[in-house]
Amino acid sequence: MRSMLYYFFALFGAAIVLLAGNPRHEINRWAFLFLAFAAIGGLTDFLRESGWDAAAQAIQFANLAVTPYAVAVFALVYSELVASPARKRLWKWLLLLPPAATLAASVCGPAFRIDYGWLLAWAAPYYTGACVLLAAALLKENDRVKRRNRLIITVMMVPTLLAVLFLIYVAKLVKPDFDFFRYVSPFFIYSFAVAILSLFVYGVLGIKLRVERDPMDSAMQAASSGTHLLSHSIKNEIGKIAISAENIRRSLTRQDEAAREHLELIASASEHLLAMAERMHSRTKRIELKPEPCRPDKLAEEAVQRNRERAERLGIELICAFAARPTLLCDPVHLTEMLENLLSNAIEALPDGGTVVLRLERGRSGVSLSVEDNGIGIPQDRIGRVFEPFYSTKSGRSNFGLGLSYVYNVMRQCKGSVELTSRVNEGTRVTLHFPSSAVVKSKGA
Repeated sequence: MRSMLYYFFALFGAAIVLLAGNPRHEINRWAFLFLAFAAIGGLTDFLRESGWDAAAQAIQFANLAVTPYAVAVFALVYSELVASPARKRLWKWLLLLPPAATLAASVCGPAFRIDYGWLLAWAAPYYTGACVLLAAALLKENDRVKRRNRLIITVMMVPTLLAVLFLIYVAKLVKPDFDFFRYVSPFFIYSFAVAILSLFVYGVLGIKLRVERDPMDSAMQAASSGTHLLSHSIKNEIGKIAISAENIRRSLTRQDEAAREHLELIASASEHLLAMAERMHSRTKRIELKPEPCRPDKLAEEAVQRNRERAERLGIELICAFAARPTLLCDPVHLTEMLENLLSNAIEALPDGGTVVLRLERGRSGVSLSVEDNGIGIPQDRIGRVFEPFYSTKSGRSNFGLGLSYVYNVMRQCKGSVELTSRVNEGTRVTLHFPSSAVVKSKGA
């Protein structure tokens, strides 16, 4: 019994660590859920020996019925193979039906009884399906860092999930009093060993024993330092050019019109160069937010209105589809700038016309504001780099590859996140996720 309690504390401790590491991330919340329900199975024998049979039965049912559901949804969310939020919600509800049916069948009889045959009939596809999703996501991943992390998760989870399926669910059907723990515990130890090693070396599900920070933070700091130095140097050189040009202008006679025109060109080019340096630096320097209650739907509508004439010239339709109109505590200036960036990117992705849809949705975890186009899309091997400073999938004199880096920087500062999904010749969607803590509750709420 003591070993089962160790099992409970170890798994539940791992669940708490994952949730505390990033509670706003959906993947971490589902990882917490399946680990927590897997952990409570270790309390069953303790409760029975303490005379709490009813509690032991309830705990055992929750462990056997909820864990496969949570594992399946975790794999669905983590794999990112279903991109549409609506489809993910539908799958979550559909996957909940067999556990609900199991509960109904268990309590409807004269005595509480778990039908292990029916349980295995749906739990087996859930566990094997989760393994398939993890493996498929690994095979489809092109980003080097994400592929490494997916490999860690797959290697850590798949053997143990299959062991749980055969040594607990199948064994319970064949022999209900089968002592599974002595056989399945080596697989749990294996998973813990892989997880702990990975925490130290790479990080798992965004959790890393803090010997390093987010690599994007380092990239943004390096970019900020570089552009600050560039801006400072350019200002000094432009100052010299301006003084020299002014001295030459004063020495010219009224007849030297050609020379005056050349000096005007020099002055104009110098101002443009200075403006470029300032723009680059403003996109990479540390963001200082001034949050205040604001309506993201109104800011989005205003951004659409400013870009509508340009879009119509190119045959592009701008659509606002707002399922909610919440008030957020955020910086309206930076939110407006982010929307302008995303709208500009979407319009540039539609050289032959198309549609750009702005969506605003509210869920339990917060508010999502997305900009989606049906344009040329981004190749899969480039998606992993789109938030890096100075990296761009487009060409152009005014494009510095800092727009999405700026968006990433702002969302990190306001404790939110940004997500980009894209398929070539199908389009791109960028979603800004604002945490529930940023939602201003109405007085009547």
